[in-house]
Amino acid sequence: MDVLHTMRVFVAVVEGGNLVRAAERLGTSNAAISRHVAALEGHLGVRLLNRTTRRLSMTDAGQDFFTRAQQILEDVAETEALAGEGVATPSGLLRISAPLSFGIRRLSQWLPGFIDRYPDLKLHVDLTDQMVDLASDGTDVAVRIARQPAYTNVIARRISTVRTIVCAAPEYLARRGRPRIPSDLTEHDTLSFSYLSTGDSWAFRDTAGHEATVRIRPRVHATNGNLLCELALQGLGVINQPAFIVEQHIASGKLEPVLTGWTMEGFNLYALYLSRKFLSAKVRVFIDYLSEVEGKRIN
Repeated sequence: MDVLHTMRVFVAVVEGGNLVRAAERLGTSNAAISRHVAALEGHLGVRLLNRTTRRLSMTDAGQDFFTRAQQILEDVAETEALAGEGVATPSGLLRISAPLSFGIRRLSQWLPGFIDRYPDLKLHVDLTDQMVDLASDGTDVAVRIARQPAYTNVIARRISTVRTIVCAAPEYLARRGRPRIPSDLTEHDTLSFSYLSTGDSWAFRDTAGHEATVRIRPRVHATNGNLLCELALQGLGVINQPAFIVEQHIASGKLEPVLTGWTMEGFNLYALYLSRKFLSAKVRVFIDYLSEVEGKRIN
């Protein structure tokens, strides 16, 4: 059995919704399409499709196989194109996952330049602060901010450092006072990011190397940094957020840094991708471009 060809047949069936459309697309008969699908299921030892007289639907195993088969076929097509052209011309669909706030604040700024440089690429961008499974979700590359990547079975390329800033609105500080040392935060309203790897413990270091860890009692937990920033702008409390979220508000005076004699351990920006012997050109150029535009920034 030609596994690659049978894989193409299966993908055509799923994308077409039935055997007839797949047969038309591939220029063959319905019977031949049916034989290929049956042979593939026999080869894998699982049912991929539920068949009724009116429609086809994928089983759970079929959904998983379809996602991986799409990626494999795209990689094969790209490899064949590169071999034929002799030059790296990335093309096809690039699936990107990135944090919501980072996507809005940063990706939106430099993606137009990336698209202009690589016009044959199409992008699908999924903005989420939750962890994603690159293999099962069909994600090509995930951008994540963390002290250390919490993913397994992936390659994590560090791009840059992401600095965080503790700040609050002037009206909040006028009402509640300005924290001078980290322990003062226990007497303040704080607004905390739910997915922070250190939880509600904020660790600081001063210029002399002294360390202090404070267990805060947040007034608000939220899964999005932009929301926390908006709440801080309205005077609800102190936040600890990446510079790319708060820097414009600090520049305008709507937020003021506090504990300026102390710094918090920075986070890292990572590009994550599945471990493969062959790194597709579309993933490679994306990571290189990310390094180009983000690695030069002071975060």
